[in-house]
Amino acid sequence: MTTPTGDRTAPGVCVLGLGLIGGSLLRALDRAGRPAFGWNRSAATVDAAAAAGHDADTDLSAVLARAAQQDALVVVATPTPIVGEILAQVARHAPGCALTDVVSVKQAVADAVAERGLSARYVGGHPMAGTSRSGWDATDPDLFVDAPWVVCADDDTDPMVWSTVADVALAVGARVVPVATEDHDPLVAAISHLPHLTAAVTATVGAGPGDLALRLAAGSFRDGTRVAGTAVDLQRAMIEANGPAVLTLLSEAIDRLTAARDELRDSGTVHTLVEDGHRARTRWDAMRGADPEPIVDVTVGSDGWAAELRRQAHLGRVWTGPGQTRRDSPG
Repeated sequence: MTTPTGDRTAPGVCVLGLGLIGGSLLRALDRAGRPAFGWNRSAATVDAAAAAGHDADTDLSAVLARAAQQDALVVVATPTPIVGEILAQVARHAPGCALTDVVSVKQAVADAVAERGLSARYVGGHPMAGTSRSGWDATDPDLFVDAPWVVCADDDTDPMVWSTVADVALAVGARVVPVATEDHDPLVAAISHLPHLTAAVTATVGAGPGDLALRLAAGSFRDGTRVAGTAVDLQRAMIEANGPAVLTLLSEAIDRLTAARDELRDSGTVHTLVEDGHRARTRWDAMRGADPEPIVDVTVGSDGWAAELRRQAHLGRVWTGPGQTRRDSPG
Protein backbone atom coordinates (compact mmCIF):
# COMPACT_ATOMS: atom_id res chain seq x y z
CA MET A 1 0.00 0.00 0.00
CA THR A 2 1.12 3.53 -0.66
CA THR A 3 0.60 6.73 1.25
CA PRO A 4 -1.43 9.27 -0.76
CA THR A 5 0.06 12.66 -1.41
CA GLY A 6 -1.36 15.19 1.03
CA ASP A 7 -3.71 17.80 -0.34
CA ARG A 8 -3.22 20.99 1.65
CA THR A 9 -5.73 22.73 -0.62
CA ALA A 10 -8.51 20.40 0.55
CA PRO A 11 -11.03 21.72 3.09
CA GLY A 12 -9.78 21.71 6.66
CA VAL A 13 -11.21 19.21 9.11
CA CYS A 14 -12.18 20.15 12.66
CA VAL A 15 -12.47 17.09 14.91
CA LEU A 16 -14.51 17.59 18.08
CA GLY A 17 -13.53 14.88 20.53
CA LEU A 18 -10.15 13.15 20.57
CA GLY A 19 -10.96 9.75 22.00
CA LEU A 20 -10.35 6.50 20.12
CA ILE A 21 -12.21 7.43 16.93
CA GLY A 22 -11.74 11.20 16.85
CA GLY A 23 -8.14 11.03 17.95
CA SER A 24 -7.34 8.31 15.42
CA LEU A 25 -8.99 10.44 12.73
CA LEU A 26 -6.87 13.48 13.62
CA ARG A 27 -3.72 11.37 13.54
CA ALA A 28 -4.68 9.72 10.24
CA LEU A 29 -5.53 13.03 8.58
CA ASP A 30 -2.25 14.56 9.69
CA ARG A 31 -0.38 11.58 8.30
CA ALA A 32 -2.29 11.84 5.03
CA GLY A 33 -1.26 15.48 4.71
CA ARG A 34 -4.75 16.88 5.19
CA PRO A 35 -5.20 20.12 7.18
CA ALA A 36 -6.82 19.15 10.48
CA PHE A 37 -7.20 20.40 14.03
CA GLY A 38 -9.12 19.19 17.03
CA TRP A 39 -10.79 19.90 20.35
CA ASN A 40 -11.16 17.93 23.52
CA ARG A 41 -12.55 18.89 26.92
CA SER A 42 -9.73 17.14 28.76
CA ALA A 43 -6.54 19.19 29.03
CA ALA A 44 -4.56 15.99 29.52
CA THR A 45 -5.81 14.67 26.19
CA VAL A 46 -5.05 17.93 24.41
CA ASP A 47 -1.57 18.03 25.94
CA ALA A 48 -0.90 14.47 24.78
CA ALA A 49 -2.11 15.26 21.27
CA ALA A 50 -0.01 18.43 21.13
CA ALA A 51 3.04 16.59 22.42
CA ALA A 52 2.62 14.16 19.53
CA GLY A 53 2.67 17.08 17.07
CA HIS A 54 -1.06 17.53 16.48
CA ASP A 55 -3.06 20.77 16.51
CA ALA A 56 -5.51 20.60 19.43
CA ASP A 57 -7.15 22.92 21.95
CA THR A 58 -9.52 22.85 24.93
CA ASP A 59 -11.34 26.06 23.94
CA LEU A 60 -14.40 24.86 22.02
CA SER A 61 -15.69 28.29 21.01
CA ALA A 62 -12.25 29.27 19.66
CA VAL A 63 -11.88 26.00 17.75
CA LEU A 64 -15.33 26.41 16.19
CA ALA A 65 -14.64 30.06 15.32
CA ARG A 66 -11.53 28.85 13.52
CA ALA A 67 -13.58 26.21 11.72
CA ALA A 68 -16.05 28.87 10.60
CA GLN A 69 -13.26 31.15 9.41
CA GLN A 70 -11.68 28.34 7.38
CA ASP A 71 -15.01 26.82 6.23
CA ALA A 72 -13.78 23.53 7.64
CA LEU A 73 -15.68 20.26 7.83
CA VAL A 74 -16.76 19.80 11.46
CA VAL A 75 -16.67 16.20 12.71
CA VAL A 76 -18.53 15.44 15.94
CA ALA A 77 -16.63 12.61 17.64
CA THR A 78 -17.84 12.92 21.22
CA PRO A 79 -19.71 10.33 23.31
CA THR A 80 -23.40 10.13 22.45
CA PRO A 81 -24.73 11.72 25.69
CA ILE A 82 -23.06 15.08 24.97
CA VAL A 83 -23.70 15.26 21.21
CA GLY A 84 -26.62 17.66 21.73
CA GLU A 85 -24.46 19.97 23.84
CA ILE A 86 -21.73 19.99 21.18
CA LEU A 87 -24.21 20.61 18.36
CA ALA A 88 -25.59 23.60 20.23
CA GLN A 89 -22.11 25.11 20.20
CA VAL A 90 -21.71 24.32 16.51
CA ALA A 91 -25.00 26.09 15.81
CA ARG A 92 -23.76 29.10 17.77
CA HIS A 93 -20.22 29.42 16.42
CA ALA A 94 -20.05 27.58 13.07
CA PRO A 95 -23.57 27.12 11.66
CA GLY A 96 -22.46 27.41 8.04
CA CYS A 97 -19.82 24.70 8.17
CA ALA A 98 -20.30 21.32 6.58
CA LEU A 99 -21.05 18.89 9.40
CA THR A 100 -20.66 15.16 9.95
CA ASP A 101 -20.17 12.80 12.87
CA VAL A 102 -18.67 9.43 13.75
CA VAL A 103 -21.28 8.41 16.33
CA SER A 104 -22.52 4.81 16.30
CA VAL A 105 -26.19 5.76 15.90
CA LYS A 106 -27.53 7.94 13.15
CA GLN A 107 -31.22 8.71 13.62
CA ALA A 108 -30.78 10.22 17.08
CA VAL A 109 -27.92 12.38 15.83
CA ALA A 110 -29.87 13.44 12.72
CA ASP A 111 -32.79 14.43 14.95
CA ALA A 112 -30.51 16.46 17.23
CA VAL A 113 -28.96 18.15 14.19
CA ALA A 114 -32.43 19.05 12.90
CA GLU A 115 -33.47 20.48 16.27
CA ARG A 116 -30.60 22.94 16.03
CA GLY A 117 -31.25 23.95 12.44
CA LEU A 118 -28.12 22.32 11.02
CA SER A 119 -29.60 19.68 8.72
CA ALA A 120 -28.92 21.41 5.40
CA ARG A 121 -25.15 20.99 5.76
CA TYR A 122 -25.13 17.67 7.65
CA VAL A 123 -24.20 14.20 6.39
CA GLY A 124 -24.07 11.42 8.95
CA GLY A 125 -21.07 9.14 9.12
CA HIS A 126 -19.95 6.06 11.02
CA PRO A 127 -16.58 4.34 10.62
CA MET A 128 -17.03 0.65 11.43
CA ALA A 129 -13.76 0.43 13.32
CA GLY A 130 -12.72 0.35 16.93
CA THR A 131 -11.20 -1.60 19.78
CA SER A 132 -12.16 -2.34 23.37
CA ARG A 133 -9.78 0.42 24.48
CA SER A 134 -10.63 4.11 24.66
CA GLY A 135 -9.00 7.51 25.01
CA TRP A 136 -6.06 9.18 23.28
CA ASP A 137 -3.64 6.43 24.31
CA ALA A 138 -5.72 3.95 22.30
CA THR A 139 -5.65 6.00 19.08
CA ASP A 140 -4.16 4.52 15.93
CA PRO A 141 -3.75 6.24 12.53
CA ASP A 142 -4.21 2.83 10.88
CA LEU A 143 -7.57 2.26 12.56
CA PHE A 144 -9.62 3.04 9.44
CA VAL A 145 -7.50 1.29 6.81
CA ASP A 146 -9.83 -0.94 4.75
CA ALA A 147 -12.62 -0.45 7.31
CA PRO A 148 -16.17 0.25 6.10
CA TRP A 149 -17.17 3.87 6.72
CA VAL A 150 -20.88 4.60 6.42
CA VAL A 151 -21.57 7.94 4.75
CA CYS A 152 -25.31 8.51 4.81
CA ALA A 153 -26.84 9.15 1.39
CA ASP A 154 -30.44 10.30 1.70
CA ASP A 155 -32.51 11.75 -1.11
CA ASP A 156 -32.19 15.28 0.33
CA THR A 157 -28.46 15.05 1.09
CA ASP A 158 -26.30 17.95 -0.08
CA PRO A 159 -24.02 16.37 -2.72
CA MET A 160 -21.12 18.72 -2.04
CA VAL A 161 -21.13 17.94 1.67
CA TRP A 162 -21.48 14.23 0.91
CA SER A 163 -18.45 14.32 -1.37
CA THR A 164 -16.45 16.21 1.27
CA VAL A 165 -17.25 13.64 3.97
CA ALA A 166 -16.59 10.71 1.64
CA ASP A 167 -13.26 12.19 0.60
CA VAL A 168 -12.14 12.46 4.23
CA ALA A 169 -12.98 8.79 4.77
CA LEU A 170 -11.05 7.84 1.64
CA ALA A 171 -8.09 9.96 2.70
CA VAL A 172 -7.61 7.82 5.82
CA GLY A 173 -7.91 4.55 3.93
CA ALA A 174 -11.54 3.60 4.64
CA ARG A 175 -14.04 2.05 2.27
CA VAL A 176 -17.05 4.32 1.85
CA VAL A 177 -20.42 2.59 2.09
CA PRO A 178 -23.45 4.77 1.21
CA VAL A 179 -26.41 3.92 3.47
CA ALA A 180 -29.75 5.61 4.16
CA THR A 181 -29.96 7.15 7.62
CA GLU A 182 -33.11 5.16 8.43
CA ASP A 183 -31.40 1.89 7.50
CA HIS A 184 -28.23 2.44 9.52
CA ASP A 185 -29.40 1.85 13.09
CA PRO A 186 -31.09 -1.55 12.56
CA LEU A 187 -28.03 -2.75 10.63
CA VAL A 188 -25.58 -1.64 13.32
CA ALA A 189 -27.79 -3.03 16.07
CA ALA A 190 -27.35 -6.45 14.47
CA ILE A 191 -23.60 -6.46 13.94
CA SER A 192 -22.33 -4.16 16.72
CA HIS A 193 -24.75 -3.35 19.51
CA LEU A 194 -26.30 -6.80 20.04
CA PRO A 195 -22.81 -8.40 20.07
CA HIS A 196 -21.92 -6.19 23.03
CA LEU A 197 -24.85 -7.68 24.95
CA THR A 198 -24.08 -11.27 23.95
CA ALA A 199 -20.44 -10.68 24.91
CA ALA A 200 -21.59 -9.42 28.29
CA VAL A 201 -23.72 -12.54 28.79
CA THR A 202 -20.88 -14.84 27.77
CA ALA A 203 -18.46 -13.06 30.12
CA THR A 204 -20.91 -13.12 33.04
CA VAL A 205 -21.89 -16.76 32.66
CA GLY A 206 -18.30 -17.81 32.02
CA ALA A 207 -17.09 -16.11 35.19
CA GLY A 208 -19.94 -17.62 37.22
CA PRO A 209 -18.18 -20.82 38.32
CA GLY A 210 -15.31 -18.77 39.76
CA ASP A 211 -11.64 -18.08 39.19
CA LEU A 212 -10.80 -21.63 38.12
CA ALA A 213 -13.11 -21.30 35.11
CA LEU A 214 -11.47 -18.01 34.15
CA ARG A 215 -8.00 -19.56 34.46
CA LEU A 216 -9.08 -22.24 31.99
CA ALA A 217 -10.60 -19.74 29.56
CA ALA A 218 -8.81 -19.51 26.22
CA GLY A 219 -9.59 -18.46 22.64
CA SER A 220 -13.35 -18.97 22.60
CA PHE A 221 -13.87 -16.95 25.75
CA ARG A 222 -11.37 -14.28 24.67
CA ASP A 223 -12.89 -13.78 21.21
CA GLY A 224 -16.46 -14.02 22.38
CA THR A 225 -16.06 -11.46 25.16
CA ARG A 226 -13.59 -8.94 23.69
CA VAL A 227 -16.03 -6.06 23.39
CA ALA A 228 -17.26 -6.62 26.94
CA GLY A 229 -13.96 -5.02 27.95
CA THR A 230 -15.04 -1.69 26.46
CA ALA A 231 -15.71 1.04 29.02
CA VAL A 232 -19.16 0.50 30.50
CA ASP A 233 -20.36 4.06 29.94
CA LEU A 234 -19.41 3.90 26.24
CA GLN A 235 -21.24 0.59 25.78
CA ARG A 236 -24.36 1.83 27.51
CA ALA A 237 -24.38 5.09 25.56
CA MET A 238 -24.38 3.47 22.14
CA ILE A 239 -26.72 0.57 22.98
CA GLU A 240 -29.27 2.68 24.82
CA ALA A 241 -29.27 5.34 22.09
CA ASN A 242 -30.32 2.60 19.67
CA GLY A 243 -32.84 1.05 22.01
CA PRO A 244 -35.74 0.26 19.62
CA ALA A 245 -33.55 -1.54 17.08
CA VAL A 246 -31.63 -3.40 19.78
CA LEU A 247 -34.86 -4.50 21.49
CA THR A 248 -36.10 -6.13 18.28
CA LEU A 249 -32.87 -8.04 17.73
CA LEU A 250 -32.47 -8.93 21.39
CA SER A 251 -35.89 -10.56 21.25
CA GLU A 252 -34.79 -12.57 18.20
CA ALA A 253 -31.58 -13.63 19.95
CA ILE A 254 -33.52 -14.75 23.02
CA ASP A 255 -35.96 -16.70 20.82
CA ARG A 256 -33.09 -18.48 19.06
CA LEU A 257 -31.39 -19.37 22.34
CA THR A 258 -34.69 -20.59 23.77
CA ALA A 259 -35.22 -22.77 20.69
CA ALA A 260 -31.68 -24.16 21.07
CA ARG A 261 -32.33 -24.94 24.74
CA ASP A 262 -35.57 -26.72 23.86
CA GLU A 263 -33.92 -28.65 21.03
CA LEU A 264 -31.09 -29.79 23.32
CA ARG A 265 -33.54 -30.80 26.06
CA ASP A 266 -35.98 -32.62 23.77
CA SER A 267 -33.64 -34.07 21.11
CA GLY A 268 -30.16 -33.94 22.58
CA THR A 269 -28.83 -31.67 19.83
CA VAL A 270 -28.11 -28.02 19.08
CA HIS A 271 -27.95 -28.67 15.35
CA THR A 272 -30.16 -25.79 14.16
CA LEU A 273 -28.46 -22.89 15.94
CA VAL A 274 -24.93 -24.15 15.36
CA GLU A 275 -25.57 -24.77 11.65
CA ASP A 276 -27.14 -21.34 11.19
CA GLY A 277 -24.29 -19.64 13.02
CA HIS A 278 -21.61 -21.52 11.10
CA ARG A 279 -23.27 -20.61 7.80
CA ALA A 280 -23.46 -16.91 8.70
CA ARG A 281 -19.86 -16.76 9.90
CA THR A 282 -18.65 -18.52 6.75
CA ARG A 283 -20.45 -15.94 4.61
CA TRP A 284 -18.75 -13.14 6.53
CA ASP A 285 -15.32 -14.74 6.18
CA ALA A 286 -15.82 -15.03 2.41
CA MET A 287 -16.88 -11.39 2.14
CA ARG A 288 -13.90 -10.20 4.21
CA GLY A 289 -11.49 -12.04 1.93
CA ALA A 290 -12.79 -10.40 -1.24
CA ASP A 291 -11.81 -6.93 -2.42
CA PRO A 292 -15.15 -5.11 -2.93
CA GLU A 293 -16.04 -3.80 -6.36
CA PRO A 294 -16.28 -0.03 -6.82
CA ILE A 295 -19.53 1.82 -7.36
CA VAL A 296 -19.67 2.76 -11.02
CA ASP A 297 -21.46 5.21 -13.29
CA VAL A 298 -22.71 7.54 -10.57
CA THR A 299 -22.12 11.28 -10.63
CA VAL A 300 -22.73 12.74 -7.18
CA GLY A 301 -25.32 15.50 -7.56
CA SER A 302 -26.98 14.07 -10.66
CA ASP A 303 -30.66 13.05 -10.66
CA GLY A 304 -31.21 10.09 -8.33
CA TRP A 305 -27.55 9.89 -7.33
CA ALA A 306 -28.18 9.04 -3.68
CA ALA A 307 -30.64 6.25 -4.47
CA GLU A 308 -28.23 4.77 -6.99
CA LEU A 309 -25.36 4.87 -4.49
CA ARG A 310 -27.53 3.01 -1.98
CA ARG A 311 -28.61 0.46 -4.58
CA GLN A 312 -25.05 -0.37 -5.54
CA ALA A 313 -23.96 -0.48 -1.90
CA HIS A 314 -26.59 -3.16 -1.30
CA LEU A 315 -24.83 -5.15 -4.03
CA GLY A 316 -21.62 -5.04 -1.99
CA ARG A 317 -19.93 -2.17 -3.80
CA VAL A 318 -18.08 0.74 -2.20
CA TRP A 319 -17.46 4.34 -3.24
CA THR A 320 -13.86 4.93 -4.25
CA GLY A 321 -14.22 8.48 -5.55
CA PRO A 322 -15.21 9.91 -8.93
CA GLY A 323 -13.33 8.39 -11.86
CA GLN A 324 -11.48 5.88 -9.68
CA THR A 325 -11.61 2.12 -9.38
CA ARG A 326 -9.75 1.96 -6.07
CA ARG A 327 -7.75 4.24 -3.83
CA ASP A 328 -4.70 2.81 -2.10
CA SER A 329 -4.84 2.97 1.67
CA PRO A 330 -2.15 4.66 3.70
CA GLY A 331 0.36 2.34 5.21
